[in-house]
Amino acid sequence: MSTEKHKSGWVSVVGSPNVGKSTLVNALMGEKLSIVSNKPQTTRHRITAICNGDDFQMVFSDTPGVLRPTYKMQEAMMKRVGEALEDADVIMAVIDISEKYFPQELFQKLKHTKLPTIVVLNKIDLGDQETTARKLELLKEQINPTAIIATSALHNFNIRELKELLIKQLPEGEPYYPKDQISDLPEKFFVAEILREKILMYYQQEIPYSVEVVTTDFVETEKLIRIRCEIFVNRHTQKAIIIGKAGAALKRTATAARHDLEKWLAAKVFLEVDVKVKKDWRDNDMHLKNFGYL
Repeated sequence: MSTEKHKSGWVSVVGSPNVGKSTLVNALMGEKLSIVSNKPQTTRHRITAICNGDDFQMVFSDTPGVLRPTYKMQEAMMKRVGEALEDADVIMAVIDISEKYFPQELFQKLKHTKLPTIVVLNKIDLGDQETTARKLELLKEQINPTAIIATSALHNFNIRELKELLIKQLPEGEPYYPKDQISDLPEKFFVAEILREKILMYYQQEIPYSVEVVTTDFVETEKLIRIRCEIFVNRHTQKAIIIGKAGAALKRTATAARHDLEKWLAAKVFLEVDVKVKKDWRDNDMHLKNFGYL
C-alpha cells in the first residue's frame, strides 16, 4: 500500500461532559461503540474507535468530559484526556450550543496548540439560526481553529461534512490497524459498558456515578455466549437499590443489557449479573488500578 496517498492518524475528541462527544463519534463511525446517556460523565475511559475507508484510517480517542476532579477516579479520567491531547494528530473539540465557554484549562490548550483543530458546535437543533451564527463567530475569534462546523449528532446533520474535514487534516501514512478492526479494546470492555449504560438509564441520583462494572466471564459455545458481570458499588445501601425489591430492578437492567448484547454480538446470550460492595472504591488506588483507571 502506498504511503503517499493513504492517510492515517489519531483524532482526540475533547470537550465538557454531556456535549455529545460519544454520539458524534458513533455517528462518524456509522455504528454505536461508545455508550451514551443524558447524564454527564457517561464516558469514563479513553475509548478507541477505528474509522476505516479505502484511502484513510481515522482513529478516534473518545475521552471523558473535562471537569474539576473531586475524587481519584475523576483525576484518572482527566489524565486520560491529557494523554489523548498529547497523542493526537488532530483535535476535535466539541461544545454544545448552550455552553458559553470551553473549560478554562482546555480552552488554553486549544488556543495555543499547533495541532490541526476542528471545533464542533453540536446540538444546534436546540438553538436557532441566529444563535448558531453568533456562537460560531465567537468560537472562531476565541480559538482561531483550523476549521469550525455546526452539527447535530442526534439528527446526523453535517456529519459527512465533519468527517471530510477531519480526513483532510490527517497525515499521510499506512494504517495502524487491520482495516476490519473497529477498536483495540476487548469485547469484555464493551460488554461491561453496555450494562453500565443501562444503569445510567434506569437509576437516578448518585447511583450511576458510584457504580463500576466488570466482565468476569465471556465463554462462547455453539448455542450461546455465556457472560458473567459484576457490578461494584460504594455502599450496601446502593447495592440494595441496584437489586431492588425481590430483585426486580436488577432483572430489568440485566434483561435490557442482554437484549442489546444479543444485537451487538449477533448471538443468543445468557447473562449472569452479581452485585458487590467495594467501599469507597472511587478513592482507592488498588481498586482503581484493578478497574483499569490507573
